[in-house]
Amino acid sequence: MVNLTEQMNELNSAAVISAARLSKLSLDSAERVLQLQLGYAKNALGEATRAARAAASTQDVQQLLALRAKSAESAMSQLLELSRGLYEVASDAQAELTRLADERVAAVQRAVTDGVDQAAKSAPAGSDVAVAAMKSSLAAATAAFDSFTKAARHAASFADAGLKTAAEPKAKARR
Repeated sequence: MVNLTEQMNELNSAAVISAARLSKLSLDSAERVLQLQLGYAKNALGEATRAARAAASTQDVQQLLALRAKSAESAMSQLLELSRGLYEVASDAQAELTRLADERVAAVQRAVTDGVDQAAKSAPAGSDVAVAAMKSSLAAATAAFDSFTKAARHAASFADAGLKTAAEPKAKARR
């Protein structure tokens, strides 16, 4: 028979581990974002330098206009790639956070269920109705939370699909 102190110690230990995972996820995501931004800045600086050199050597207005259009197209392409990279980082972080949250919720639900079962075993005779009501309430709360979680996941996947669809025609038009 597991006592309440042991259950609380296990939950606290799991919470510390989850907090460490959350911190690592946050730092890893921040590092990826910084790498993307630095890469973008380096590429933009290089492109600006090349464009300035090319502009300095042009002697025709038409060449200068063509150079300007080419630079603008290159800048938009780089910005699009940065946006895709940032979206990927955000999507990966969101998926990992969802997994972490699901694990924590499942652990807490197991602990609460075990607590209710332990209380039911040690409940005095005649308290069957109260124990059944507690178990019924717990089952209803779990079902409601599961429905909410499924709806949130569905909304997130719908939004993700919309963003991917919105980006596809632009990518196909560039090819």
